[in-house]
Amino acid sequence: MALKRRQFTRDFKHQVLQEVDSGKGVGQVARQYQVHPTLIHRWRQQLRHHGEKAFPGNGKAHTEEAKVAALERKVGQLTMENDLLKKVLHQLEDRPGSARDSGGRL
Repeated sequence: MALKRRQFTRDFKHQVLQEVDSGKGVGQVARQYQVHPTLIHRWRQQLRHHGEKAFPGNGKAHTEEAKVAALERKVGQLTMENDLLKKVLHQLEDRPGSARDSGGRL
């Protein structure tokens, strides 16, 4: 039978980090709250990097920044595709005997 992973609330994470910031050692706080010290370091890093947007809830690490980055990648991909299609269209238009040269419309 598989063990279910524990999920920690945003308030719990902030409480643990406040204890560490108050001067207690990471190991001592980890034992007190029964979490691994590496997890505390990860939470501290997330809080430094994302500020108040850290720990959005339900254990999901997706932030607005990740969504924006994904959308920016998609925009870049679509821009490259559009540029390629424009280039191919211009090449087809410049060919002798194309529909424009014969008076037709594309």
